[in-house]
Amino acid sequence: MLGSLSLLAATPFAFRSFSPSPNNNRFLSSAINHQIAKQLATESGRGSQKLLRRHVFPVYRRVSYGSPISAVMTDDSLTVTTSEEDTQNIGILDIDSALRQFKDHFQYRIKKYVDQKNLFENYEGGLEEFAKGYLRFGFNREEDGIVYREWAPPAQEAQVVGDFNGWDGSNHKMEKNEFGVWSIKIPDSEGNPAIPHNSRVKFRFKHGDGVWVDRMPAWIKYATVDPTRFGAPYDGVHWDPPPSERYEFKYPRPPKPKAPRIYEAHVGMSSSEPRINSYREFADDVLPRIQANNYNTVQLMAVMEHSYYASFGYHVTNFFSVSSRSGTPEDLKYLIDKAHSLGLRVLMDVVHSHASNNVTDGLNGFDVGQSSQESYFHTGERGYHKLWDSRLFNYGNWEVLRFLLSNLRWWLEEFKFDGFRFDGVTSMLYHHHGINMPFTGDYNEYFSDATDVDAVVYLMLANSLINSILPDATVIAEDVSGMPGLGRPVSEGGIGFDYRLAMAIPDKWIDYLKNKNDEEWSMTDLSCSLTNRRYTEKCISYAESHDQSIVGDKTIAFFLMDKEMYSGMSCLTDASPTIDRGIALHKMIHFITMALGGEGYLNFMGNEFGHPEWIDFPREGNGWSYEKCRRQWTLVDTDHLRYKFMNAFDRAMNALDDKFSFLSLTKQIVSCTDEENKVIVFERGDLVFVFNFHSENTYDGYKVGCDLPGKYRVALDSDAWEFGGHGRVGHDVDHFTSPEGIPGVPETNFNNRPNSFKVLSPARTCVVYYKVDESVEETNGINVISVSETLEMDASKQKNAEESAILVDHGDKENPQETNDRDTASFDEELQKDGAKQESIEEPAASVLDKKIVGSKLDEPQVEEMEERTPDD
Repeated sequence: MLGSLSLLAATPFAFRSFSPSPNNNRFLSSAINHQIAKQLATESGRGSQKLLRRHVFPVYRRVSYGSPISAVMTDDSLTVTTSEEDTQNIGILDIDSALRQFKDHFQYRIKKYVDQKNLFENYEGGLEEFAKGYLRFGFNREEDGIVYREWAPPAQEAQVVGDFNGWDGSNHKMEKNEFGVWSIKIPDSEGNPAIPHNSRVKFRFKHGDGVWVDRMPAWIKYATVDPTRFGAPYDGVHWDPPPSERYEFKYPRPPKPKAPRIYEAHVGMSSSEPRINSYREFADDVLPRIQANNYNTVQLMAVMEHSYYASFGYHVTNFFSVSSRSGTPEDLKYLIDKAHSLGLRVLMDVVHSHASNNVTDGLNGFDVGQSSQESYFHTGERGYHKLWDSRLFNYGNWEVLRFLLSNLRWWLEEFKFDGFRFDGVTSMLYHHHGINMPFTGDYNEYFSDATDVDAVVYLMLANSLINSILPDATVIAEDVSGMPGLGRPVSEGGIGFDYRLAMAIPDKWIDYLKNKNDEEWSMTDLSCSLTNRRYTEKCISYAESHDQSIVGDKTIAFFLMDKEMYSGMSCLTDASPTIDRGIALHKMIHFITMALGGEGYLNFMGNEFGHPEWIDFPREGNGWSYEKCRRQWTLVDTDHLRYKFMNAFDRAMNALDDKFSFLSLTKQIVSCTDEENKVIVFERGDLVFVFNFHSENTYDGYKVGCDLPGKYRVALDSDAWEFGGHGRVGHDVDHFTSPEGIPGVPETNFNNRPNSFKVLSPARTCVVYYKVDESVEETNGINVISVSETLEMDASKQKNAEESAILVDHGDKENPQETNDRDTASFDEELQKDGAKQESIEEPAASVLDKKIVGSKLDEPQVEEMEERTPDD
């Protein structure tokens, strides 16, 4: 998130720390609860669970107005109990025995989670029913009228106002029940809704000081602002389109992939023009690009309405509203349906870690000085994030739980999102929000008085809800602390996320690019940083996300090539040493991050082709300019510019996983970190990866270890011509293994591997080798199409066959093709020349198509002059 960048400070630790924020009284209630948890562990036979319930769990009773829609705190005695089995059988302790010393902590939070679910079951019909709050709160049609409900305990009087009553609420006064819920039913007029679709509405109430204020309805489904008035307040919009205008989904959700390959995107800044792009334009223009590069998931940022555009969508004002800058709710539905039609799943960047401090436009407007139990937020210091200038939710409040859990269900069911990426999870997990906390990996940092158990329980409830509604949902946590159990199921005592973001990896690359020359790069350090993740907890790796692209920082491409990106990217001239190094390392950094860093991969929009500039949203400091709040797609689309090489390699990286599914495989072995020669060799599944980071040295006959004996061939080569390389590796070469050492005695093997083969490893290249299934090869006896050629032959994915990533490997050994020396030809020409077009291939023979991309092949176009600017302009 945007806040994360300003929040995070560089440290020598694996996980980043936060800037300081003093807080003297924050831990008082948490400390009390922790002491009770300790009593539970030591007094299990002396009524300690009753003690725990009495001190920790408020009691709720059911409230009815038409149907049970609310439960509030009372002083009645709690009757819900937790079985002993629920808190004793904690699976996560069997996975990591070092956690057993914190068993009392796990028992405490599991008990809170189970008791909360039981309360939902007893008083609300269960967790799933509880999370249907949007069917009761806000504006909903009920029996020939519109019913509006709002939770606002501090209000003394309340009205609903809008275009429908000329903004005069004297005839539309609301009634308050004993639990602080205001309601009104507005009958239809002559068969028509009294509040027309797409008309403006607001909640008007008088608080304790006798002052009347207008606020945005908390559950409003759409909000707009007058674009002609600078700084104009937002208005709630009653969104209830007639059936003829309501978008109907046509395509089913794609199945959950073995491993997500995520394209992180911001719809508003996705246009090549300096303006705000629309949902429909993104769907029609950008989604095909994402599909063509073989991603399987899109992660959308800034979907929830946020009044300040430059917040990147992380200062949310209206949680149930689609950001109106890019269109209507129906337009967003079109985008998601279009993505599903292309086989792309869509995740939403959800912000439940905090809310905008904006009083006029946001949820914070309901805070008029009441107690924490009557507010969405904590009071005092605990309710305010000093670094983010935002409000912090009270996750122990019944109506806050209803609001946030219903919010998740709303986006899943109404818009057909396929999951979420939870933003700012570190801030949620701890009372200190990670501020001034350099996480070292010491388990005491995660399980102490500093842990916000209310927030932990909310996240457990959220993941339980998501999985019950959509069992194959993908849920990702943005957490820099590395809390153990975050990525384990709730049933085991974990928090329930599928993946966590590997946030230390981009920090490592920034450190290397800023502070180390090429000779100082440590292969061991890089390898350890990329593989440093918890056993059985999956990670999404990334070299750079939006955080590394915003103003004040640089993209990896800009770090590597800087101002030469404005003058040295033409294919019609020889690449300078800076450009040659930059493109080579850009490919290597992204690929080793993908291949070694996690069980999924993420890339931010434009970084796949080395977008040359940072992102700078319109703001006062830049004269409200959109110049750098866009993506220059023309750079990658222009055939004589080198951006296409990085884009083609990105496509091939994803195609390689599409073919071999190596990201989802648990077999990951780093066999060599050669500091002297700057080489890293590892296996992912049965693929062998060889990365040569040396700036000059090419190694002919470099010995690499492997698991399985047999014949190996090139699957992907970053040095191939179509990726802007030099074509030094032959793709028609068979590499035969030799046995190493004594079978079954790893210490006698080569780099602890039982077999080896020799390769050519040019400087600054990465090459992947796959094992040939010789039995299938002999059975076929004909040409074998490899890796992702079948994908590339799909016209919907590839506009230009000359950009294909994988070569046709010829099984005719009597007439082998001299791949490296031949001129380029289209796939159709190659297939006709070879006399074979196979529709289904069992053996994935894999390599890249050696096409020599040279200026003479072009129709002598004039190179468009790129504006020569320095990064500081």
